[in-house]
Order: sequence, then C-alpha cells, then structure tokens
Amino acid sequence: MTPEEIVRTAEEQGIQLVRFLYCDNGGVIRGKSTHVGALARRITSGIGLVKGMQSFTSLDSLAPDATYGPVGEIRLVPDPDTFVILPYAPRSGQMIANMVELDHQPWALDPRHFLQRMVAAAGAQGLAFDAAFENEFFLAYRRDDGFVPVDRSLCFSGIGMESTEPVIQDIIAALTDQGLTVELSHPELGWGQQELSIRHAPALRAADNQVTYRQTVRGVAAQHGMVASLAPKPWADQAGSGAHLHWSIWNTDHSSNVLADSDPGAVGGLSELGRHAVGGLLEHMPGLLGLTTPSTNSFRRLQPHFWSSAYTAWGIENREAAVRVPSRYWDDEAGSTNLELKASDNSANPYIALGGVIAAALDGIQRGLDPGPPVDEDPGNLSDDERERRGIRRFPTTSKEALDELERDEVLMNALGKGLATEYLKVRHAEAAAYAEKDEAFELDQHFFKY
Repeated sequence: MTPEEIVRTAEEQGIQLVRFLYCDNGGVIRGKSTHVGALARRITSGIGLVKGMQSFTSLDSLAPDATYGPVGEIRLVPDPDTFVILPYAPRSGQMIANMVELDHQPWALDPRHFLQRMVAAAGAQGLAFDAAFENEFFLAYRRDDGFVPVDRSLCFSGIGMESTEPVIQDIIAALTDQGLTVELSHPELGWGQQELSIRHAPALRAADNQVTYRQTVRGVAAQHGMVASLAPKPWADQAGSGAHLHWSIWNTDHSSNVLADSDPGAVGGLSELGRHAVGGLLEHMPGLLGLTTPSTNSFRRLQPHFWSSAYTAWGIENREAAVRVPSRYWDDEAGSTNLELKASDNSANPYIALGGVIAAALDGIQRGLDPGPPVDEDPGNLSDDERERRGIRRFPTTSKEALDELERDEVLMNALGKGLATEYLKVRHAEAAAYAEKDEAFELDQHFFKY
C-alpha cells in the first residue's frame, strides 16, 4: 500500500492510533503511536526516539556501561508494506519501523537493518532465505499468588484442544486477518502449553511476522482474561517453549530450493550447499546462541534430554539435535526441504536471531564446511569420548558463556557491525549480571510477562 492508501484505509476503518513497533536489544517489542491525523506526515518523517532506548535492558534500565543515554535521537520510520489493522485492538493499526539517523541514513544499531543487510549479502551470492518461527506458548490466568495454567492437559490431547478452543480460534482469526497463514495448531507437553505455527516467508517478512505473532497472541489472550507467555521457561517444573527457526535457501527468483537434492542417495535430501550451511551453523553455534537464545531463562530450556537441543549435533528428524532436517512433504519434496534450528526462543530479537543464522550459514557455504555424518541418536546418550571423536560439543550452559562465545566469534561480530555488536553485548551482559544477583522466582516472573 502507498502512504496515501494507508491513510485513507485507516480513516475509513475508524482507526485513531497507528503503532510504530520495533524490537530492542533485549528482545522486548516496543514502539510509539501516532494519531491518524498525523499519520501521513509520520510515515514520511517518522517518530522521534531517544538513542538510549537501544541501551535499555529488559529490566528497563540502562546498561551500566551504555554507549547511549538521554542525548541523541533517531527516527522510527515505518515500512508501509507492514501496515495492518489490529483485530484485537479496536481503532488501532500497526507498522514495523526501521531506525533511521537524522541524516536519513540507517542507524548502525537498528536490528531490522541488520537483517536487511544479511538478506542483501545472501542476494549478492544469488541466494534468498525463507524462514518461519515455530512458536510454543503458555496460556495462564493471573491470580494473587502468581500465574496458573489454563489446564493440565497432556501433549496433543483432545482435552487440551477443547479447553482452549475459543482463544485459539480467535488467535488464528486475528493472525489471518493480518495476512499470516496458520498451518498447524495443537496442545504441547506443558500444562496450558500450545504450539501454533505459521507459513514461511522471505526472511525480512518472517521476522516482521514474528513481531506480529507475539503481539497478537498476547493481545487476544488478554481479551479472554488470560496471560500468554512465550518465554523460554515460564515455569521451572514445566516444559520449555521454543521459537524453532525453520529456514530454507532459494535462488533469487524463488524458482528453486537450493537446499534440496533430487538424488535419492542424498542424506536427508540435502544438497552439498545445504550440508555446508549446516556446517556453518554448527561451527558458530556457541556464539550464535547469544543471538538466538540470549536470556538467562533460555538456558533452563537448553538441557540434555529436553528435546530442545544441548549439543552441536545435526540429524535427520532428530529432535535432540541443534539442527534438525525435517522429513519432506510428499506433495512437494524439493520445495518443503528445510532446516530447523531448535535452539531458538522468544527472548531473542527475531531480526538479530535470523540475521545471525544467515551469517553463519553463508560462512559455512563460502568455506565449504562439512558437518560430518548426521547423528541418529540422542547426543546426550553418547559418551564424552564419542562426542569428542565426532566433534560434538556441549552448548554453553549460561547466557554469559554464550555471550562470551559470541564476542569471540569474528564472523558473527563482523556481520552485526561494531555499533550493534557493542551495544547488544552490553545490554545482554547487563541482563545476565542482574539476574545472577536475583533468585529463581524473580527470573521466572520477569520473563513470564515480557516475552
């Protein structure tokens, strides 16, 4: 839609406020709203935002060594292609914004621009990434003494379908109204836990869709008197929730999935390029976790035998592997060839997480990295000697360790760029230090309602 069409549509639909949203270095979705009367001007000139917001942690405090504070401003400039009317927020609309310097140049700390740069880097090699975040979340009621799951249903159970039917149907309708295609929905392992997946899209749109998804799930749940948590581990004694990142690589006109190999003998149906992409992810996995599972809460989920991955292994339909090669659909084997990163959750910024995955995959492709043979069992059941022989490493076990690995990873740091890399690490290290001083209850409570 053109800016003129957006304004006209908003006025015709009785919209009063349009939100300009972004996701910050702490993985928190934030934004500002403009009144429809000023929308035409704001689409062009943006809304002012103090630079210090990209130095804010998820605890709403500046990182102790923050580069930015109360001085300096950028503009939130919306992408007109992302305009939607919000079904769960009467008289409100939404657009996803880029962070732009006052001289009209992209701000170095803009996570969305980082992903745009990675998309361009792939395009320069004749490649285009598609992706989808496969989300799990909990539905709960708020009580005086905390949060209570909406049910105690079992994994995939019919009881869990019936107990959440009204809210899940409304979530699906709201996502559909905003242009997202829902593909699958079912109760998951935890009490009150659901999984609801949406269709893949080109990388930038996939990250935009993830922002819309998170906002929609929480907004619709609130209409039903519920709280939706997409945190990695809302309850210490329940299953964790991932945002499993499915991705594929195509030629630039999207006529051919270059991950796929038609040779019946190809392992997992993967092409040589696909194997190199896997090799890139495994090579960079310790530091990549600092982008895809960056929170203190993330590492409660990334434990051996939790089906969330804990080792740098890959496998065919292996749900304990860091990178899983899903079985292909019979009606479109080449087109449905994709890779799943299990170690991904909603405490991450989707633009930074997906941009990091692209950077790691491109490095693997450029260097021809070989991931070795796929692992056909739980890598946690292998002996230490066997894992060492096969080059399988245990993940970092804390967010601080993952962030330290990220800081040592030259490929990922260079991809982020000095400005974004510096401030991202400051924010995430500050969060890790803050949570290290608090107890488990504080950590769980803080993550529960922020993600």
